[in-house]
Amino acid sequence: MATVSITTATAISASQPLALNELAHAVGADTAWVVQLVEVGIVQVIADDTPPERWQFSSTDLQCALEARRLERDFGVGLDAAALILDLQHEVRRLKAALQAHGLR
Repeated sequence: MATVSITTATAISASQPLALNELAHAVGADTAWVVQLVEVGIVQVIADDTPPERWQFSSTDLQCALEARRLERDFGVGLDAAALILDLQHEVRRLKAALQAHGLR
């Protein structure tokens, strides 16, 4: 008997951002978890006074949320620690790119 897998994809662009529930679904979490991501600064919302049901997220936010989920799952870190780890990873990438741009790497 053959096994059938159905995969769906959603295009994310500046003109088609993800809503709160879509981001939560994409990372396998609930919306309260995504709200926590915003609170610790892992993902950003444009206007802080906008209610969560109207928040919109970019593909970069999705990538950060997936990384936070992986850190939480694989290493048991809390979201505060995940925010710090992601920030440090970003800074290391930026510094490596700067070194490479100056021919030092």
